[in-house]
Amino acid sequence: MARLADYFVLVAFGPHPRGSGEGQGQILQRFPEKDWEDNPFPQGIELFCQPSGWQLCPERSPPTFFVAVLTDINSERHYCACLTFWEPAEPTQEAASAEDAADGEEELEDGGRMRLSPSAPAPASQLFAPKTLVLVSRLDHTEVFRNSLGLIYTVHVEGLDVSLESVIGNLLTCTIPLAGGSQLDSVEEGARTISLGAGDRQVIQTPLTDSLPVSCCSVALLFRQLGITNVLCLFCAALTEHKILFLSRSYQRLADACRGLLALLFPLRYSFTYVPILPAQLLEVLSTPTPFVIGVHAAFQAETQELLDVIIADLDGGTVTVPECVHIPPLPEPLQSQTHSVLSTVLDPELELADLAFPPPTVPASSLKMQDKELRAVFLRLFAQLLQGYRWCLHIVRIHPEPVIRFHKAAFLGQRGLVEDDFLMKVLEGMAFAGFVSERGVPYRATDLFDELVAHEVARMRADESHPQRVLRHVKELAEQLYKNENPYPAVAMHKVQRPAEASHLRRAPRPFPRLDEGTVQWIVDQAMAKMQGAPPAVRAERRSTVPSGPPMTAILERSSGLHANSARRLEVVRNCISYVFEGKMLEAKKLLPAVLRALKGRAARRCLTQELHLHVQQNRAVLDHQQFDFVVRMMNCCLQDCTSADEHGIAAALLPLVTAFCRKLSPGVTQFAYSCVQEHVVWSTPQFWEAMFYGDVQTHVRALYLEPPEDRPPTQQVGEALAQEEPPSALDVASEQRRLWPTLSRAKQQELVQKEESTVFSQAIHYASRMSYLLLPLDASKSRLLRERAGLGDPESASNSLVTNSMAGSVAESYDTESGFEDAETSDVAGAVVRFINRFVDKVCTESGVTSDHLKGLHVMVPDIVQMHIETLEAVHRESRRLPPIQKQPKLLRPRLLPGEECVLDGLRVYLLPDGREEGAGGSAGGPALLPAEGAVFLTTYRVIFTGMPTDPLVGEQVVVRAFPVAALTKEKRISVQTHVDQFLQDGLQLRACTFQLLRMAFDEEVGSEGAELFRKQLHRLRYPPDIKGTFAFASGATHTPGRPGRAAKDKGPSLSAPRTLSRNLMKNAKRTIGRQHITRKKYSPPSWEHRGQPPAEDQEDEIAVSEEAEPSTLTPSAGLKPADRLTLSSLVERACCRDYQRLGLGTLGSSLSRAKSEPFRVSPVNRMYAICRSYPGLLIVPQSVQDNALQRVSRCYRQNRFPVVCWRSGRSKAVLLRSGGLHGKGVVGLFKAQNAPSPGQSQADSSSLEQEKYLQAVVSAMPRYADASGRNTLSGFSSAHLGSHAPRARVTTLSNPMAASASRWTAPRGKWGSIRVSGRSGGPGVGVDVGSRLAGRDVLGPPQPNGAPPDSGFLRPQRAALYIIGDKAQLKGVRPDPLQQWELVPIEVFEARQVKASFKKLLKACVPGCPAAEPGPASYLRSLEDSEWLTQIHKLLQVSVLVVELLDSGSSVLVSLEDGWDITTQVVSLVQLLSDPFYRTLEGFRLLVEKEWLSFGHRFSHRGAHMLAGQSSGVVPIFLQFLDCVHQVHLQFPMEFEFSQFYLKFLSYHHASRRFRTFLLDSDYERIELGLLYEEKGERRGQQACRSVWEHVDRLSKKTPVFYNYMYAPEDAEVLRPYSNVSNLKVWDFYTEETLAEGPPYDWELARGPPEPPEEERPDSSAPQSRRRVVWPCYDSRPRAQPDAISRLLEELQRLETELGRPPERWKDTWDRVKAAQRLEGRPDGRGTPGSLLASTVPHHRRSLGVYLQEGPAGSTLSLSLDSDQSGGSSASSSRQAARRSTSALYSQFQTAESENRSYEGTLYKKGAFMKPWKARWFVLDKTKHQLRYYDHRVDTECKGVIDLAEVEAVAPGAPTMGAPKTVGEKAFFDVKTTRRVYNFCAQDAASAQQWVDRIQGCLSDA
Repeated sequence: MARLADYFVLVAFGPHPRGSGEGQGQILQRFPEKDWEDNPFPQGIELFCQPSGWQLCPERSPPTFFVAVLTDINSERHYCACLTFWEPAEPTQEAASAEDAADGEEELEDGGRMRLSPSAPAPASQLFAPKTLVLVSRLDHTEVFRNSLGLIYTVHVEGLDVSLESVIGNLLTCTIPLAGGSQLDSVEEGARTISLGAGDRQVIQTPLTDSLPVSCCSVALLFRQLGITNVLCLFCAALTEHKILFLSRSYQRLADACRGLLALLFPLRYSFTYVPILPAQLLEVLSTPTPFVIGVHAAFQAETQELLDVIIADLDGGTVTVPECVHIPPLPEPLQSQTHSVLSTVLDPELELADLAFPPPTVPASSLKMQDKELRAVFLRLFAQLLQGYRWCLHIVRIHPEPVIRFHKAAFLGQRGLVEDDFLMKVLEGMAFAGFVSERGVPYRATDLFDELVAHEVARMRADESHPQRVLRHVKELAEQLYKNENPYPAVAMHKVQRPAEASHLRRAPRPFPRLDEGTVQWIVDQAMAKMQGAPPAVRAERRSTVPSGPPMTAILERSSGLHANSARRLEVVRNCISYVFEGKMLEAKKLLPAVLRALKGRAARRCLTQELHLHVQQNRAVLDHQQFDFVVRMMNCCLQDCTSADEHGIAAALLPLVTAFCRKLSPGVTQFAYSCVQEHVVWSTPQFWEAMFYGDVQTHVRALYLEPPEDRPPTQQVGEALAQEEPPSALDVASEQRRLWPTLSRAKQQELVQKEESTVFSQAIHYASRMSYLLLPLDASKSRLLRERAGLGDPESASNSLVTNSMAGSVAESYDTESGFEDAETSDVAGAVVRFINRFVDKVCTESGVTSDHLKGLHVMVPDIVQMHIETLEAVHRESRRLPPIQKQPKLLRPRLLPGEECVLDGLRVYLLPDGREEGAGGSAGGPALLPAEGAVFLTTYRVIFTGMPTDPLVGEQVVVRAFPVAALTKEKRISVQTHVDQFLQDGLQLRACTFQLLRMAFDEEVGSEGAELFRKQLHRLRYPPDIKGTFAFASGATHTPGRPGRAAKDKGPSLSAPRTLSRNLMKNAKRTIGRQHITRKKYSPPSWEHRGQPPAEDQEDEIAVSEEAEPSTLTPSAGLKPADRLTLSSLVERACCRDYQRLGLGTLGSSLSRAKSEPFRVSPVNRMYAICRSYPGLLIVPQSVQDNALQRVSRCYRQNRFPVVCWRSGRSKAVLLRSGGLHGKGVVGLFKAQNAPSPGQSQADSSSLEQEKYLQAVVSAMPRYADASGRNTLSGFSSAHLGSHAPRARVTTLSNPMAASASRWTAPRGKWGSIRVSGRSGGPGVGVDVGSRLAGRDVLGPPQPNGAPPDSGFLRPQRAALYIIGDKAQLKGVRPDPLQQWELVPIEVFEARQVKASFKKLLKACVPGCPAAEPGPASYLRSLEDSEWLTQIHKLLQVSVLVVELLDSGSSVLVSLEDGWDITTQVVSLVQLLSDPFYRTLEGFRLLVEKEWLSFGHRFSHRGAHMLAGQSSGVVPIFLQFLDCVHQVHLQFPMEFEFSQFYLKFLSYHHASRRFRTFLLDSDYERIELGLLYEEKGERRGQQACRSVWEHVDRLSKKTPVFYNYMYAPEDAEVLRPYSNVSNLKVWDFYTEETLAEGPPYDWELARGPPEPPEEERPDSSAPQSRRRVVWPCYDSRPRAQPDAISRLLEELQRLETELGRPPERWKDTWDRVKAAQRLEGRPDGRGTPGSLLASTVPHHRRSLGVYLQEGPAGSTLSLSLDSDQSGGSSASSSRQAARRSTSALYSQFQTAESENRSYEGTLYKKGAFMKPWKARWFVLDKTKHQLRYYDHRVDTECKGVIDLAEVEAVAPGAPTMGAPKTVGEKAFFDVKTTRRVYNFCAQDAASAQQWVDRIQGCLSDA
């Protein structure tokens, strides 16, 4: 039994002693006056009676009631029920109050009562003072307290005839049963009826279970006031220990809210400051640093504004304010959303029915009390789900004398899969959970509703998750139990308590509350005490039992969690590998090891590994040999690699006993254990890990202590019982049983058990001290690499988490100098740190486990000895490990494969290849293995720099890493300093960057030495920059030239040679031609330097040209006739690519003036055949028919490098021509167009050359067919004076307003296609003339361009155009004024110079291959550096200019591109224009011709731009050709069906134009190539020796073997003009810049790029290992096209393989492909009509093919029905495409029809003799009786018949005889002949029987006919 009330107190208003302006509470009386022994009187009650302060009031207020809570020093809560009423103030009180308020001011307080102040005179009415009746109790019965105090007040106010003393005495002596009593005794005992002697009756119901909180309606009220989200927020805040403050104007509401919040936290108890009603005088408590739940009156809200870390809940306003600095972690999903939805259903049951069309009749809502229990039930379920399986993570450390229990947080979080969850982590670390473990972890105690729920209902809750109605049913069941707990007997709850009459407080009280007689009250209390002493003591009968544990956590996890478990196949690999290791099959283990290391990323595989290793440990020891030891250690390290310090998944825990079990013998008496090789993991230096391990082991041993069978039990009985008991009891079960038996044991037995347990703990502490020293002391104690970097003794972040074990030496100390003299000091430092770490651990665990202080002291003495002994043992191990043969860093250096002719210059130098900022190879955020750093060697050959090696990361396994680049591609070499890396101390390193986008960032091994590194640098430099072109790999490999042959003169003085006599000599020698000796000596002419470009040449240069011109008239005058030698030279020049292309284009003829066809506008001029006019031009040039050769010399002087305008291409449709030239020299057209020409000394000469130039341009214009048609002024409107300077621009814009102009515009619209979608053809709006120059310069223009960078509309060119446009450099044409009388027009544009390309390329290299990790990882920094490089901007400009020129040409105007020197940007633009305009150049042959013509013959300076020789070293690499190929790549991406060649072809050329492997891209012009004898060397007998010196020849050879250069999507449209998008947003970064294949190096040396050969049968692993054809493909390691080829390539390969297996010579892939396409075309058009197409073209609608980009971008293009041409409707094209698709589908299926459908009577293989002089061949013959035919095919599955023998023509079938070349293995009787009217067919069967069968069958057919 317990007292209902401990104290009754009367508190009244009294003056404040310090005169602070308000009164204070005074305790008038308290009963009993003496404190109870078990419950002292709580201090500070007077503050809590009036929390807002004691003040007088001008009017009577109704009595108020609330319950405040005080917490004493023992954390016991005292409930203070306060009933306050007001009485008239006594005069002394009024006076005191008036004095106190002398300095005060008017204030509102507590509901608006006025305080007195001197400024307001005292009112005439009476003042009232508060008086409070207080009842103090340790029980929480609010309603009983309200009724009892109300009764006392009623007796006083109503003047009832009852003694107040007796009422209070009865109240103080009233006792009620303890919780749970009603379960044992009668109803009267469980629901106690009390009376205070005033005619009243109350029933007090005690809760059934004391541990369940009583909430009445407080939880429901809290939800009503704040709502679901806010309450959940407060719930999480309270659990994660935040400060919570409630505000309200009602004290009782504050108390209820705090009580409700704590009720929600059950089964956890709130253990911090809890003050539901805080008095005003104690508001500074809110600044406490500890968490709290406090309620404060809303009047003090202003004082709470400054609290920065307090969550404020305003109950009256329904808001919760969370400060910015406070983070409340939410509940883990899906619990958060599930709880929210169940709460909303409980609070609003009609929510689920709100949307129903026919809602059921409304269900009566639950009462407030029942709703309160339902809400609590939701949270009870939530805790059961959160903490399910918690008992499986309890460690019983001690059972006697009191249980000591620890909770394994890491294991709980790991097994629940909630390691990253912030909420649960904070809850488990909080004080509330610590109290939960100590209270509920006890295995033998009384259980309650939560224990049942978490043990038995978890499965039901999981099953109900997706069924809201079931969840609600469960909630209601739980709510019933909670309700019953608070109201066990609702039927007897009848109260009868007197209350005062209405408004009784307003009546004048007869008298103040009287002073009570202490003696009377005390007498009543004493009487009751005496009676109680006589009665037997009320012992609370507690029903204790074993607490159920519930289902184990693992089962819960496997069902609930979506964690990815390793597949059985991976676990099988792990098991196989371990069994191979222990069976000694090292080769097999080695093959499986990489797969095992990858599998060990998964948790299941790690568990499997530990289980398997445990099986191989006998009696705590397993001795291995060195290789086995190495394998085991590598797998252990891999397991531990991803272990965090907490070891959530128990992998480190499982490995701990194994690392002390596996060992190897180093020498007699010296054994090395595995722990010395797995120390570098952060988990070993984490105290929490060791504590959890220690407690787990102690629990195991304590359990074993009580499971030992007693000695007196017979063994048979033990065995029988053991069999009967399926599962041994858990530690908790054992502990529960022991706690049950404990009271029954004798004192001696109890003492014995306590001692046994303590000695168990003590022995485990010694054991763990040893274990910790094993894993914390390094093998070489002289190096203090100990725990300084590790957790516990330093910064845990810096600890290395990946150790690579040295398999033989076990240590890495060989490279250190240990004879330094500081060894002892460092050793003691290491030992001291370990001793301190272990001592801290021992102190903590032993104190918690109840070890006596004597034992603890003994342990402290032992620890240093244990550490010292271990150090001595390690010294011997370390010494012996150093004596072992040194481990080879790699078993052998991996030698690279070399090309034919490639020779090693420096053999392998050991290096480490370091990561270079590209994440893919280093296993960064992109995932994948960490292939770098890799350990291996670098080789320097005459062609390449090659690194081969293996990754140092053991997880990657033994993958070979290859990175290589051609020596010629090296652009920068930089020394780098490298910190100590992996296990070796490294020297300085070297970083090599190549223009093929490769980077070698190497650190030389110590064995290489600085001399070796320097030698490598020098040799590399020598090979990169040979003094002469003959030193390059293309010449040096297998060169046959004689050493005495004079080399070419150094090329540092420009691209010209010393004299024409050298040229003639070389032409005679190398081209086997004789050229007449030139009797002229000239000074050498050098082109102007970069600085002087654009300036007029010096006078002496002009004179020199003039002299040369006059002295040699015959060579320049074609009319004089050609010499015989010149004709021979010309015949060889005609064979060059230029002439072949001129003939294809129909550009003029070659011949004397007599034979020249005058009708042709252009002719081929041999004026430059001796390279006398321009050395960088080809020998034959296209010039206007009307221009004489002798005028060309004068024209050429106006242009840079003498590169005068020549025709390079002509449009087949518009007949417009494309010309190219160098930029203008200051004179010439610029001089012509100047407004005023100032006189100068050389004026006359300049005028004459300018005149020649003007005539030349006029001749070009006249030669154009459109010239005659054009009338009036032909200019491109819009090219205005915008470029003339700063004065007023005169831009002219013409608008096509009349219909005629619009129709003319449409008629002249160019054909072809844009890479864009036009909605309404090309005339959809007024055409606007645009300033093209401005547009290309990036200015805003009137006509808005297409969004993708296409010209705005094809109407932007007026119908009347100039006949010739000259595209020139804006800077060069500055100040030029267009002359209206000329037939040509200038288009000044801004172009970038070579130095800008060079700078941009450098930045591009650094963006794509950074060289060091980015400061901010992620794509942002890469994209930023890519943008900074401006590479794509330059691509954009090139494409833009090219598209403009294409437009002009297509509209019929000719264009002259005259930029810079005419060999860089001019070449790029001219080549792109031809590629876009002429489909021929988009074929393999055409592209080759284009490059040979425009780049090689027209003199792009490959050697100069590629810095091929020593002379060009300073100029650096300027990749003009690469930029052109990138442009082609961009066009290819947008129009994939228009190119015959693949993207790989472009990459191949990009790589090899810089590699110097082939001679194609060497030297700067045809002139230089002739001089070296390269131009004609392919002809004649030398061809056989020069194996693949030309890249084109190499491509041809490869194309015959493999379709790698071929584009299967090639399906061109005739005469198609391409207009690609050019905006930067439409351009893609070329993957040539970013892709890498570390498995084999760059894939462009095809001979080297073949994968490793398949192992022969005898070398393959035996069948015990699982065999699989699967393999892992890593993005940056493997070549994806090779590992996973496209479908067509795969089919072609398969076909070739099958043909080889059948013993037939495989057909060439191209023939097969062409045949398939032809068959497809035939089958697709059975009627012979329709558009010509191919396999792909037939299925693709026209518009979609035009927008080639959509072929790659998926289904977006499939719904487009917009047509490009305005006259073609979308519907028709779509319908035709559907028919085509149907046709092609049927054609595809027709290939796979069965052979039976052909009426095959008999079939088989026969050898057939071909026609005369042809061999025997095996064919598949089909005898068809129906068609009366004998057909034959190439092979059985061939669907195309190769020949037919009509049986109607057969005259006889007779045995034959073998002829020459017949199969040798068959007998003579296998031959037979079939004689027809035309010829005799010779056949051979496989044997005589089958021959006879064939003869019978054929004769049978004949007879049937």
